[in-house]
Amino acid sequence: MGGESLAGRSPIASASRLAIGDKWHLDEVVISIAGTQHYLWRAVDQDGFVFDVLVQSRRNKKAAKRLLRKLLKKQGRAPHVLITDELKSYAAAKKDLKLRCEHRQHKGRNNRAENSHKPTRRRERQMKRFKSARQIQRFLSIHNPINNLLHLRRNHLSASDFRIARAQAFETWAEVAGARLGA
Repeated sequence: MGGESLAGRSPIASASRLAIGDKWHLDEVVISIAGTQHYLWRAVDQDGFVFDVLVQSRRNKKAAKRLLRKLLKKQGRAPHVLITDELKSYAAAKKDLKLRCEHRQHKGRNNRAENSHKPTRRRERQMKRFKSARQIQRFLSIHNPINNLLHLRRNHLSASDFRIARAQAFETWAEVAGARLGA
């Protein structure tokens, strides 16, 4: 940290700094929307911050390519390491896009992305399933940045720094949401 305290840093600034991680974990999960199978594709960095989500009706090379193109455009650079499960569509999409990053395909290494699906599954149960692909895409495009703002890497902070960063994150959230804490 170079002697600087977390008190002087904004959680948004630190989240955006960490959001450009060099390891991308990609995963897809089956979701049922109005009785039809769809796939929720998700990209997460090595720290658990969600880059982007994409709801698609297919699970093939074209869908994987669409996700990678969207990520490359949004992040502005390719990752150093791409970690996926054993779906062959990722390798084919990577080859088509001519990415030169290392690609690790292993079910056990992709737990970071697998775990990022848990809040979505929890929300899906509370809402008694999603009604449309548009609804889930809209919900997750709002939910993920908020979740990233409040997601602090607890194991890298002392207790006092964690409390300061957490309070600062909630203050920022109150500003963004237009609410006042303690009012």
